[in-house]
Amino acid sequence: MSRAAPRHLVLIPSYNTGAKVLETVAAARRFWSPVWVVIDGSTDGTGALLMQRAAEDAGLRVLIRDRNGGKGAALLDGLREAQAQGFTHALTMDADGQHPAATIPDFMALSQAHPEAMILGVPVFDESAPRLRVAGRRVSNWWANLETLWAGIGDSLFGLRVYPIAELRAVMEATRWMRRFDFDPEAAVRLVWRGVPVINQSAPVKYFPREEGGVSHFRYLRDNALLTWMHLRLMIGFARRLPRLTARRLRSCRH
Repeated sequence: MSRAAPRHLVLIPSYNTGAKVLETVAAARRFWSPVWVVIDGSTDGTGALLMQRAAEDAGLRVLIRDRNGGKGAALLDGLREAQAQGFTHALTMDADGQHPAATIPDFMALSQAHPEAMILGVPVFDESAPRLRVAGRRVSNWWANLETLWAGIGDSLFGLRVYPIAELRAVMEATRWMRRFDFDPEAAVRLVWRGVPVINQSAPVKYFPREEGGVSHFRYLRDNALLTWMHLRLMIGFARRLPRLTARRLRSCRH
């Protein structure tokens, strides 16, 4: 296991991901401590199983939400508790095994070297990646970069990231959005608006078929409609912030 940073933790939201969350948590614990899991109203019994593991593993903590609220809502609960316990940075990763735990030390090292920044994972896809989703994320990436005056968001949807907790909490608690599938792109955009620097870090991603325990709650029409509405909202916010963003970009160019 890598030597843990005293104020960095791994935060994993999970909703009905079955045995994959057990594998994901075990892998994360091999590379980091502590690892926290937020069970977002799951009904698959994984909350109880992880609680049993946590009783025997001081590096694992499990938070249970009574009702499903979405990825962002689960993470916000975890962020509030983490900050109360003195943590300053959280690496977020999905519970479904898509994000490789072996990359955790590299992401954390970058965050330790640049604590003011957010470390955004940029996926390296293999043949398991659904072509429709790979193509679709290019659209979201284009909009996210437009909304930030091309601040360099390498990927707006990849959930393997390290955030400064105080900054992320501030933007989340200032809006009622960012609670479901819209969390990842909106978090990146709003943190750029807040002046948080972006550092991109590539990471392989693996999509598991159902017969290998793969679980996906992505719904093409529902979630793309949510993303469309999100980008419309962000464009309105971008228009209001354009003078300030332009001035900031000009200052950075002078330096």
